[in-house]
Amino acid sequence: MRHGVKSNHLGRTASHRKSMLSNMASSLIKHKKITTTVAKAKALRVYVEPLLTKAKSDSVHNRRTVFSYLRDKEAIKELYGVIASKIGDRQGGYTRILKLGNRMGDNAEMALIELVDFNEFIQPKPAKEKKKSTRRGRSSGQSKKAETVVNKVETSEEPKVEDAAAEIETVEEVKSEEIVDNKESADEATAEDSAEENKEEK
Repeated sequence: MRHGVKSNHLGRTASHRKSMLSNMASSLIKHKKITTTVAKAKALRVYVEPLLTKAKSDSVHNRRTVFSYLRDKEAIKELYGVIASKIGDRQGGYTRILKLGNRMGDNAEMALIELVDFNEFIQPKPAKEKKKSTRRGRSSGQSKKAETVVNKVETSEEPKVEDAAAEIETVEEVKSEEIVDNKESADEATAEDSAEENKEEK
C-alpha cells in the first residue's frame, strides 16, 4: 500500500528518476524555462526550489551540496552567478508552471516551467515614486496654476478699469457743465438785483 506517499514515481526506478530530475534541473537553470509534461513539471518544482534557496547563500558547503544534485559545473556557475543575484529578494516560489494543452500522439498534458524572475512579459512594471509635498511650501505645479489664475484675473480686470475711468471722466464733465450753468445763472440773478436797486434809488 502507498498510503501517504507524496512523491510521484513517474513510472521509473529511483536511479532513473533521480538522473532525469537532475538533468531537467540543469536544463531549467541554463535555459530559464523548459517544456515537459505536467507531472514532471510538478516533480521538478519540488526538486529544484530547495537548490535555488541554497544558491542565495554562497558558501563552499552549499556549492558542494547543490553539485551533488546537479553534477554540472556550468549549471552551478549560472546558478550562483546570474540567478542568485535575481532571486535574492524573493522568499520562495521561484518557478511558475503554465499549462499548454495536450500533446499530439499520446494526449499527455504539457506544461511550461520557468523561473519567475526571468520572464520579462509577466513581470509587473515598477511603480513610480510619488513626490512628497510639505505643508509649508507649494509644489511647482500649484505655483504655476496660481500664476495662470492671477494672469487671467489681471487680464479680465484691465477692461473693467478702462471702463471705470471713462465713466469717471464723463461724470466730471457733466459736473463741470452744471457748475458753469449755476455760475451763469447766479451772475444773471445778481445783475437783475442790482438793476432793481438802482431803479428804486432813482
